[in-house]
Amino acid sequence: MEQNNEELKKAMRIENLKKFKNKIVVMSGKGGVGKSTVSVNLAYGLTLSGFVTGIMDVDFHGPSVAKMTGIEKKQMIVEDQSGRPSPIKVINNLYVLSIASFMKSPDDSIIWRGPMKMGVINQFLEDIKWPELDYLIIDCPPGTGDEPLSIIQTIGDITGVVIVSTPQDIAFLDVRKSIDFANKLNVPILGLIENMAGFKCPKCGENIDIFKGGGAEKARKDFNIDILGQIPIDPEIVDSGDSGKPFIYFNSGNEAGKIFNDILEKIIGKTKMISDQ
Repeated sequence: MEQNNEELKKAMRIENLKKFKNKIVVMSGKGGVGKSTVSVNLAYGLTLSGFVTGIMDVDFHGPSVAKMTGIEKKQMIVEDQSGRPSPIKVINNLYVLSIASFMKSPDDSIIWRGPMKMGVINQFLEDIKWPELDYLIIDCPPGTGDEPLSIIQTIGDITGVVIVSTPQDIAFLDVRKSIDFANKLNVPILGLIENMAGFKCPKCGENIDIFKGGGAEKARKDFNIDILGQIPIDPEIVDSGDSGKPFIYFNSGNEAGKIFNDILEKIIGKTKMISDQ
């Protein structure tokens, strides 16, 4: 009986994995760099570009994707006779799966060791009935631990990794480890996004480098990877995340919005090249 159950779960995982055309893992070496903000806006941007997109939030200890997409209080439902729940539909062609949808309160903490987290990742890929997706964005917690490792090993054919950092050297000490992680696992690196890269004074228009650094350019040279874009500090990005509204949609005309869209176009082009190989 146990063997039959394992075979069924494996079959359901294979069924789901066949539905994901492109799988992009968003990583960061350090917390607080805006990785989930990037994940959410990339997903919204892909959806607005006509692609069916999903976000799988495996940052179990700090699941912020649900709030950023406005589904914090929504619960998953079973939509067909399979008895398997589906990810929450945010807007047409955008779906989100987060542990936050299973929690009674956003204040509840997740206190799990590695094996428990690995088990939930398997459940996300087996017990959930996913739709056909052009892109699955996987939002990972900071670092190179259980969650990104389990995702890459379980899915197997990751299209590419996007690494997010802030400009200061201390952040890039950890980013370089994320780059090494991807290289050791033979996962393509789509590029690096430098977030909070300067601030334009609203009164005088002067660009101010709040976080000194230069780590992005050094990492580009040392590891031969692309810098996808440098996103400036913009209060609207913070407000959009707190309100659950897509920054990339409502602010596409300002500087940060244009940079987000440029990053999006680069990622679409890179994934197309990879899928055509």
